[in-house]
Amino acid sequence: MSGWIEDYALIGDMETAALVGRDGSIDWLCLPHFDSPACFAGILGDEQNGNWWIRPASGATHATRRRYRHETLILESDWDTPEGSVRVIDFMPPRGGAPHIVRIVVGLRGSVRMSTALRLRFDYGNVVPWIRRSGTEMVAVAGPDSVWLSSPIPMEGHNFSHDTTFTISEGQRVPFVMTWHPSHIEESDHLDAEKALSRTERFWHRWVEQCRYEGDYRDTVVRSLITLKALTYRPTGGIVAAPTTSLPEEIGGVRNWDYRYCWLRDATITLEALIRSGYHDEARAWREWLVRAVAGEPQHMQIMYGVRGERRLAEWEAEWLPGYESSRPVRIGNAAVGQYQLDVYGEVMDVLHLARTSGLHGGEHVWGLQRSLVNYLEWCWDEPDEGLWEVRGPRQHFVHSKVMAWVAADRAVRAIEEFGKEGPIERWKALRDTIHAEVCEYGYDARRNTFTQYYGSKELDAALLLLPEVGFLPYSDPRIVGTIEAIRDDLMIDGFVMRYRTDREDAADKLPGEEGAFLACSFWMANALLSIGREKEARDLFERLLSLRNDVGLLAEEFDPKQGRQVGNFPQAFSHVPLVTTALNLSHHDGHRRGGN
Repeated sequence: MSGWIEDYALIGDMETAALVGRDGSIDWLCLPHFDSPACFAGILGDEQNGNWWIRPASGATHATRRRYRHETLILESDWDTPEGSVRVIDFMPPRGGAPHIVRIVVGLRGSVRMSTALRLRFDYGNVVPWIRRSGTEMVAVAGPDSVWLSSPIPMEGHNFSHDTTFTISEGQRVPFVMTWHPSHIEESDHLDAEKALSRTERFWHRWVEQCRYEGDYRDTVVRSLITLKALTYRPTGGIVAAPTTSLPEEIGGVRNWDYRYCWLRDATITLEALIRSGYHDEARAWREWLVRAVAGEPQHMQIMYGVRGERRLAEWEAEWLPGYESSRPVRIGNAAVGQYQLDVYGEVMDVLHLARTSGLHGGEHVWGLQRSLVNYLEWCWDEPDEGLWEVRGPRQHFVHSKVMAWVAADRAVRAIEEFGKEGPIERWKALRDTIHAEVCEYGYDARRNTFTQYYGSKELDAALLLLPEVGFLPYSDPRIVGTIEAIRDDLMIDGFVMRYRTDREDAADKLPGEEGAFLACSFWMANALLSIGREKEARDLFERLLSLRNDVGLLAEEFDPKQGRQVGNFPQAFSHVPLVTTALNLSHHDGHRRGGN
């Protein structure tokens, strides 16, 4: 049933989000939160797993055009038919109480016969609710969930769904408001659709006004920042990697993961993008979520947490769902939560250092947390781990992980030197020097002039592009230039950078199948090329990456160059954040060049 991943647009209220297809169908929605069970799971199966469509009854299968209303998250889809034209406005108002999905059908020209069908399926498409009427509203109830639908257009039940047809004429506006409540709440919050539309538009315009970026890529950057804001869980400040689960990295394959959680690896680049763009409140909330989530014994720090800081994210399979284009299994939860990834200690130390240098000072408890992390790291930094990419193979001494351990020690030393914090500076300097020397000895291939994926390996890893970004070595170091060139020659396939090779005997990733090009890696390459003076190559790559966005400016996790389509969970924060930072770097470079520096 589902279209291509890039056929979808996002709407959300900063506590959950929905995917709306070009065909007018909402095929994914979890209520009431990002990580709640889905009530529309059609994208992972078919319409019997839940969806809600509104479109012309004439049989038109795709909107003629669509866009977000200027600098908002309000989606407008226009349909042109022989009888006339109609617009469907989709949005979720920022939440004041219950979550709402609002759909307003607007007559633009002539008279158009419209059709709508609602199939609610709670628990990821597994539970058909009992539906009754309460006055003018339709109420669906099953277990803890209830959904109320309010509209002047009544629906009729047929084969476990409710549908109707109606005519919309020029100038008419017909609203549909869907509201979720716990099932023990016996009456819905009543929402005026038109007032909610005006309020939602004002909210986004006021939020975008804070953006400080005015460069050549402003529209692109603003759209990515809006997407990032939409992936923020407003009550806590946590930011999910994506609002979806199990959209495949390989069509028909098993690389299907649940990304509705908050990864520590995203923390530094997200904070940097927010601060540089002018969003200090969001940056502060993200920092505070991070401090709360990782509080406790450092040896129990995880690589990811739930949006409220939950630690238990047990992975299981929804066996009744056939998966997106038969990509099974469909996974709920994420077993990678139990992996040991050394780099997270460096990520946390780096983000807290960045916050401090940006004026987001924390209390002494924050420095106490940092001290405990580095004290623990002294005893564990030389152990193998699963690495940044959460490979489900044997643990290795990943070079990126060791470098991030170096980052942790370095940021601790700098906190003492630059901010007057107290700590065993000589001991931590020695730790920093020891890690640096070991990485340069065992993680560097002198014959090929490149750092490698892990000690003793001949393979490369796109994460090595981050070594100069974290200050391990400068971009001018021949070993860094050699690494960038080696990654470009070996991991750049069809013009895009792969994370690592999965098709060789000593590949660290032991999962079957292949994957698309991880888009963040290509943005890293564009930034690396810019930093070593290859501006034209950098800009050409950046423009190529921008061309992959769908018609409303969204990116998934990966791009499959062979099939020419986006793959992986969608939209992906880890794609949009490096898009923002690369655009900022390109504009900063232009500014220096124009200034004669």
